[in-house]
Amino acid sequence: MGVEGGMKCVKFLLFFFNFIFWVCGLALIVIGILAQVALHNTLLIEDASASGGPIVVIIVGVVIFFIAFFGCCGAWKENYCMVTTFAILVSLIILVEIAAAIAGYVFRNKLSVVVQSSLTEMISKYNSSSAEFRDSVDKLQQGLHCCGVNSSSDWRSYSSQENTVPDSCCIKESTGCGVGAMTDKTKVYQQGCHDVLEELLKKNILWVIVAAIVIAALQLLGVVFACVLMRGIRSGYEVM
Repeated sequence: MGVEGGMKCVKFLLFFFNFIFWVCGLALIVIGILAQVALHNTLLIEDASASGGPIVVIIVGVVIFFIAFFGCCGAWKENYCMVTTFAILVSLIILVEIAAAIAGYVFRNKLSVVVQSSLTEMISKYNSSSAEFRDSVDKLQQGLHCCGVNSSSDWRSYSSQENTVPDSCCIKESTGCGVGAMTDKTKVYQQGCHDVLEELLKKNILWVIVAAIVIAALQLLGVVFACVLMRGIRSGYEVM
């Protein structure tokens, strides 16, 4: 009876952990999408390595979302094959999550170079690009309260009019506010976007890494419970 009660407890713990995995899978999908949008739609970073982390997180989230349902069925029906398959799949997911966390950490260390090159490219393409592209750059500068890459002087080639910056560099944006105001601290943001953007991205990437590690730890507990339940089922214990 003691063993029966213990195995029944493990069964319901595994069922509960699968519900947690389902929520975690949904959370990873949301986090991955937000990270991808932040990196590309708002920040216009085109570095291929920047896409890797968010895409892996989204894929892992989708896989976890469906595996969790599979694990719930296996635990509830006490099916040895299903529980075993669940344990193997979750173990593989844990390895992928660890790899994604490592990739995120590595990318975090090279972030300064990626941001520098991306912002420089954005400024060089500003005049020759579409209105949508320019609008994205303007929103970036207004949203982060910055101007240029390292300072407002990075816009010196922006216009034939001397000391002119885009209106999005202005503290109080209005049509023509950036004309001749490049070094005017009362009108134009003097701080470049590089440092602000790098710090923002590092915080976002750190949250993704922390989320991946926490979810992997929870999944490891789930694998342990699955192994215990597998052993009980294989030994012929009645867990119902």
